[in-house]
Amino acid sequence: MMMLDRDIIRRACLVAGFVTFTGCSAPAVQERDPVSASPEMALDFARQGKQAYEQGRKRAAEQAWRHAVELNPEDPVAINNLALLLQEEKRFAEAVTLLERGLDYSPDVAQLHYNLAVIAELYLLDLEKALTHYQRYREISGAEDKTVAGWIADLQRRLD
Repeated sequence: MMMLDRDIIRRACLVAGFVTFTGCSAPAVQERDPVSASPEMALDFARQGKQAYEQGRKRAAEQAWRHAVELNPEDPVAINNLALLLQEEKRFAEAVTLLERGLDYSPDVAQLHYNLAVIAELYLLDLEKALTHYQRYREISGAEDKTVAGWIADLQRRLD
């Protein structure tokens, strides 16, 4: 699975029209009114989630990433990281739903397709969904990833 870092996808996000990520301190996790939400608040929660995850505080990470996604459902980084946390906790269907929702907003983020494909194939045994998203990952990334190419060929054989 690929955990996303803002620096890794900054260029892709800029091309896709996302806001440039700025540096600011993360507030304490607390309930926020979505009406008064701002992109900066969502970004702060996303950063706080990453920090909590890196410290092994998975519950705090989940809560922060959920706030980030609630405040900015177009943030592929927060969506991806929350989905991977859900996958770690064996909440596969919830992770897939979240990734699919993320793809509604960010259809050209390769890592969302990759992680959706992995979860669909290995944990939900949804081979058609996995094949579709591995293929889309490969198209978007432009990478000549021989491992993914092998998975695609294997899935095609299994589905025929």
